[in-house]
Amino acid sequence: MDRDRVITQLSIFVNNDPGRLAQVSKVLRETGINMKAFNLAESQEFGILRAIVDDPEESYEKLRSKGIIVRKTDVLGIKIDDAPGSLVEASDAFGKEGVNIEYGYAYTGRKASAFFIRVNDLDKAIAILEREGIATLNSSEI
Repeated sequence: MDRDRVITQLSIFVNNDPGRLAQVSKVLRETGINMKAFNLAESQEFGILRAIVDDPEESYEKLRSKGIIVRKTDVLGIKIDDAPGSLVEASDAFGKEGVNIEYGYAYTGRKASAFFIRVNDLDKAIAILEREGIATLNSSEI
């Protein structure tokens, strides 16, 4: 697998209680963790703050040391244009090859825009992107 194409995302578990996101946000601030992109998903009992951060390995350790439940997940950052239909190429190629996009969220930054996705078969997804000539971001481009 071409690890240059893979981005480490942190999945931070947040109890679904008033003020809990503020508590987690304070820990992020206190530990100097900068989120470049993020998404907050919820269920009845808890939320998951999925975040792309400056230094995922160091950030992971900092959060764990503060008692925050956090996991590392491999995702892809597909470069997209700020235009209608920018997801068609990659999503169509994945669908034809049986790769499922489990979730995703968009990011618009100074250097590039991206759609961060978690897929059910990372190696196959990377091979499809390479074959189709679809550009991805690496961590340094975020």
